[in-house]
Amino acid sequence: QVHLVESGGGSVQPGGSLRLACRISGYTLDHYNIGWFRQVLTEYEGVSCISGVDGATYYLDPVKGRFTISRGDAKDMVFLQMNSLRLDDAGTYHCATRALDYNVKEMCVGVRIGYWGKGTLVNVSS
Repeated sequence: QVHLVESGGGSVQPGGSLRLACRISGYTLDHYNIGWFRQVLTEYEGVSCISGVDGATYYLDPVKGRFTISRGDAKDMVFLQMNSLRLDDAGTYHCATRALDYNVKEMCVGVRIGYWGKGTLVNVSS
């Protein structure tokens, strides 16, 4: 059974930083894409996705230059370094995996998700 568990959320002021982490277990595929998706109320948006094959990345335009997605060496962890946080970055961040039927841009833009975790809350307020 696949499990994804996110951590690292919290409350910060604008301009602050957070590092989100996601631990993945039970996955049977050798390679998969993984991404971070932000939930605000009932809306979901792909923030950043990374390829399990070649490490290619996709970032939502507003987070480019501020957020960095990365995978751990064992490929069972994925991180999202979030710098210069803004008010509109707030939300519940879910990590999610997808088999390699879509590239990372398609996965993120289309919110194409296979398995996902319960999320970690990011609150940005002054």
